[in-house]
Amino acid sequence: MKRSSTRSLYAVQLCFLAAMASAAPVTVKLPAETATLKSATLPGYALAQQKCSTCHSADYINFQPPGMSLAQWTAEAGKMQHTYGAPITDEDVKLIGAYLAVTYGSAKAIDPEVQAASIAMPAQASSDVTTLLQNNACLSCHAIDHKVVGPAYRDVAAKYASDPQALTKLMASIEHGSAGKWGEVPMPAFAQLSADELQKLAAFVLQQ
Repeated sequence: MKRSSTRSLYAVQLCFLAAMASAAPVTVKLPAETATLKSATLPGYALAQQKCSTCHSADYINFQPPGMSLAQWTAEAGKMQHTYGAPITDEDVKLIGAYLAVTYGSAKAIDPEVQAASIAMPAQASSDVTTLLQNNACLSCHAIDHKVVGPAYRDVAAKYASDPQALTKLMASIEHGSAGKWGEVPMPAFAQLSADELQKLAAFVLQQ
């Protein structure tokens, strides 16, 4: 009797495992990202659009306590850089902190400390491609030879290989952002880059 019960239990287990193995995979579709950052004329707005959205939704900002000061928002941006490894510079932290403090916190755009923090240092015209890739978080979404979030640079180069307008088109995609060309995930705009920097990045991609 005991042996029969054991065999029955074993048979039930085998049937359960077989059913699990034959079950169709479950597909989970996340809702489209609709949250956006509040617009502002401060230079940190464009940086936040470009760099913060690389790692998280704009909704993350709404989860922070209301009324945070310039120092608190700057510290929060600094935490993203130093604790979580966000691809932003000390200059970016200062500009983004000022934008967030005015737009979501207690600071005012006319505050002297906000105005001082919102002065963007001019970009070096001689920036090389490696520095541009690092400072603009390009390699967080792209790799040379395989897809990450966006397409591999070699795949982009192959797509444009016979297009005489490839450099111009790619510069425009980098500057203004793009969506739908390589999937559902959009690429943010890099409007703060100079024409020289855009050309260097586009040429680099097309050479892969």
